[in-house]
Amino acid sequence: MTDRSRNVPTLERLVGYNLKRAYMVVQGDYRAALGDGALAPRVFSALTLVVEFPQISQSDLARRLGIERSGLVAIVGELEERGLLERADVPGDKRVQALVATPEGTRACNDAMARVQAHEDRLLGMLTEAERATLIALLAKIRQAEDVQAG
Repeated sequence: MTDRSRNVPTLERLVGYNLKRAYMVVQGDYRAALGDGALAPRVFSALTLVVEFPQISQSDLARRLGIERSGLVAIVGELEERGLLERADVPGDKRVQALVATPEGTRACNDAMARVQAHEDRLLGMLTEAERATLIALLAKIRQAEDVQAG
């Protein structure tokens, strides 16, 4: 052990601890950047996917978000109440309803995305593009562990 590593608390060497602390910083800055009444991160994520994948089913949306379908009910409800998405019938399958962004939903998504991009650019400005790409790739690898455990 080097002198430096002896002075670093054990907690600081844990990935989970550092991920949580980093998330707290990102989440706090996200809320400050988007302001009061803004879409919560999970609601923003859902709206973004509905805009990017028109006619997405709730099951597919839940899968892409990595949450239980039952956990999506409140998110979809909030987006509907705000007038940001609507449910649409899926031709040929009466059991499934698709989610479609309203024009207001698309505008809200684009506005929020611009703010989120600015927030990330400001918050991660100390990283080079290569470091940022590496960080995203490493986080994606961690997320893939969920697929391995499920399969």
